[in-house]
Amino acid sequence: MASTTKPLQELIDALTKLPGIGRKTAQRLAFHILKSSKEEAQRLANAILDVKEKIFLCSQCFNITDTDPCSICADPNRSDEIICVVEQPSDMMAIETIGEFKGKYHILHGALSPLSGVGPENLKIKELIERVKKGRVKEVIIATNPDAEGSATALYLTKLLKPLNVKVTRIAEGVPSGGNLEYIDPATLRKSLEGRREV
Repeated sequence: MASTTKPLQELIDALTKLPGIGRKTAQRLAFHILKSSKEEAQRLANAILDVKEKIFLCSQCFNITDTDPCSICADPNRSDEIICVVEQPSDMMAIETIGEFKGKYHILHGALSPLSGVGPENLKIKELIERVKKGRVKEVIIATNPDAEGSATALYLTKLLKPLNVKVTRIAEGVPSGGNLEYIDPATLRKSLEGRREV
């Protein structure tokens, strides 16, 4: 696009790489940034750099955090006896919006997908098994997405966890098949968590 300056074009190109941002939205955002004050632009740039420099994974649950352990793992009011297994930190955040789950989490950072080259060694599965083997966990809630990969991951985890003498449950199917937890409304997610079934 010859009608825009090189720095503006580079900003538009960078914004189009963000998920869900098409060319028109990227242009709108770029012009918004251009119109904003230098201080606002600097605050945005600093926030992006801070996320890259200060955020890491919790050594216990693998949530994204800036403290280790993360605030959920460190909370003495949360039960160590129930672990809710999710695919991504955004799924955990969706469950947290309900405000009713009082256990702890384990984030896998993905789901099994042999066609995409994602096997058990690419996920935080070994770490989950080690947590359960320590003996404090009484129930593992598998809250992977109800799509093909999430269901395959749930089945795989169930086979690994059952011999460890722990109750394994799966969230109820109020979550639509093929849906992602981060986009499910809190009421549906609450009912799915309450209606979990043993597997």
